[in-house]
Amino acid sequence: MNRLMKRLSAAKVRSCEPGKYADGGGLWLYKREDGRGQWVLRVTIHGRRREMGLGALTEVSLKEARDAADKWRATVRENKDPIKERERLRREAARNMHLLKDIALDAFESRKAELKGEGVNGRWFSQLELHVLPKLGKIPVAEIDQNDIRDVLAPIWHTKAETARKALNRLGICLKHGAALGLDVDLQATAKAAALLGRQRHKTENIPALDWREVPEFYASLSDGTPAHLALRLVILTGMRPGPVRYMQEDQFDDDVWTVAGEGMKGRRDTTPDFRVPLSTEALAVLNQVKRLARNGVMFPSVRKGVLSDATMSRLMERRGMKARPHGFRSSFRTWLAEATDVPRDIAETCLAHTVGNAVERAYRRTDFLDQRRVVMERWAMHVTGQTGKLLQLVSA
Repeated sequence: MNRLMKRLSAAKVRSCEPGKYADGGGLWLYKREDGRGQWVLRVTIHGRRREMGLGALTEVSLKEARDAADKWRATVRENKDPIKERERLRREAARNMHLLKDIALDAFESRKAELKGEGVNGRWFSQLELHVLPKLGKIPVAEIDQNDIRDVLAPIWHTKAETARKALNRLGICLKHGAALGLDVDLQATAKAAALLGRQRHKTENIPALDWREVPEFYASLSDGTPAHLALRLVILTGMRPGPVRYMQEDQFDDDVWTVAGEGMKGRRDTTPDFRVPLSTEALAVLNQVKRLARNGVMFPSVRKGVLSDATMSRLMERRGMKARPHGFRSSFRTWLAEATDVPRDIAETCLAHTVGNAVERAYRRTDFLDQRRVVMERWAMHVTGQTGKLLQLVSA
């Protein structure tokens, strides 16, 4: 054995000071100040020096590092770049994933960046996890057909229509992901299954909402300064969905304007613009109370980690025996606009961050009616706090 090889020992690896140590044949141990280390293989291929990580010292032993080094040195002798070869093998292994549960998890990981909060709440994956994977997860994705999909979704197709629709949609994404990995899948299987399942009988029900005349009384009851009470107050005062309120950040505010990033909006796309929300005097007063709760820039931090749970506000209303839910205050606000004001439709819809008009109309109308909405939101706050019952009139813009 070449005396320049295998210079290190297990004892030396454990006790060596921070620095770089050669084992021979291009295998090095990089030891850090914190005691951790990294195995690195130095090779020269096609006239270029390459450094290839072989794993952390805590996970890869000296023997395992030497075995890996032998393997990749053999690759160099075949005139192949070991780093590129390792990536090729990883891609090949990905293509060989064939069970639906593996494809589904990989598809979820690939799409996390597109999902709100990177899918931390698990909603994207939950329909698959609860209703599809228990029965189809261990089946090779190439073998899944419309009959399999029909059988697994039939029990909830009419009784839990929206859940079933989402599960079918997610499953379609998984099949496309499998096809992108080079697997032979039937991309029409979900469409065929939908045809077999037939038209859904279930009628989507609107989220229960409080009558706008009853909102002031409920608002007044939210008086104890807890995160749930303050969050509900801001949901009511801004007309926004609970999600953006829960995810409020300190750097989103400039004077009396709250800017919600496009990625925080419902149905967001890469082109979704930021949305400006004018804050009434009352909303600013509530916000000042919320700032005392803020932690690391998060306005409604959770006790453990993340932000205030989306169920916290709903449970508060449930405990009071109310059918209405937090999202329903948007309906309360919109009905107030229709019944108690003369606010033009374009402005009313913009208050709720709804898209108004077709693409051509939006391209020419480059305004978000911020000044007009300031008047509307101030008047809504006056109604909510029980200060006046007069009608509001705005001139159409």
